[in-house]
Amino acid sequence: MSRLPSLHKDDLHDDALSIWERIARMQSLGVFTEDGGLAGPFNAFLYAPEIGSRLAELGTALLTKTSVPRRTMELMVITVGAHWKAEFEWYAHARMARDNGVDDRIISAIERGGDPPFDNDDDRVMYTLARQLVARGRVDDETYQAAERIVGHRGLVEAISLCGFYTLISFVLNGFDVSVPPGEAPVWSG
Repeated sequence: MSRLPSLHKDDLHDDALSIWERIARMQSLGVFTEDGGLAGPFNAFLYAPEIGSRLAELGTALLTKTSVPRRTMELMVITVGAHWKAEFEWYAHARMARDNGVDDRIISAIERGGDPPFDNDDDRVMYTLARQLVARGRVDDETYQAAERIVGHRGLVEAISLCGFYTLISFVLNGFDVSVPPGEAPVWSG
């Protein structure tokens, strides 16, 4: 149960209603709560539609309109979510990471806070980039240069922005105490 009461479609004015309709198109991701509200960070977006609409747009762009492969982006999202122990983020994105080809052994290691058993050096570099950003707010020169060779300048802007965005989403989820859907087990706060 979130600290924010669940808003429903009939409660909304035009600006929030447009967010609702945009999010509802993603229903295959399980965006609805049992009582018909929006799950995850999306309910919060409805309370502040000027911000929420832009966050929804940015989140979509970061996962679907970047030069960095979706698999890499999902690896980085779960790295950020695990650092902040954002239960709903982990619930949603561990599945997306798996669906986009991230190995279960890597996902499990990130969940536990251990060192992932990477077979791919590019994955190790991009994971390290995300870890350094969330842990220190900076990236060392060696990691930056290795990531630049992998994704280029554009890809670095996209990947670093993704880490910042999902830190913000983690704060929204944790600040409003957004839990996983009923029937799902939390990973860290259970």
